[in-house]
Amino acid sequence: MITEEHLPALQGMFPSWITTCSAAGEPNTTVISQVWYVDEEHVALSFQFFNKTKKNLVENPNAFATIVNPGTMAMYNLDLEFDHSETDSELFDDMDMKLEAIASMSGMSGIFNLKAADVYKVKSLKALGS
Repeated sequence: MITEEHLPALQGMFPSWITTCSAAGEPNTTVISQVWYVDEEHVALSFQFFNKTKKNLVENPNAFATIVNPGTMAMYNLDLEFDHSETDSELFDDMDMKLEAIASMSGMSGIFNLKAADVYKVKSLKALGS
């Protein structure tokens, strides 16, 4: 599902968006620092500040993310299903290091705190406008 064509959009060059929905149908959209490639069928999102997002995922594991390829400006929509969180793994360590680099480049070093690497199954991935 995720191919080499999509990998530049999963490098954290541009912020992404995640939308979740509560069991009652109330949506929540927020900007996210990282959508990280795990394998052809999974991505990990950086869990930093998302109290409403986490609450929604407990009620409803489905989410929707939008990513941008920085080279072509192509946008992709990902239909996701929450799988699990990691707090002590190579994935978490890699994402934490990248998040600190992003923070450092934006003058926010020490502000961002990765709480978990939230892993999602990618149910579909579509180019915006297709």
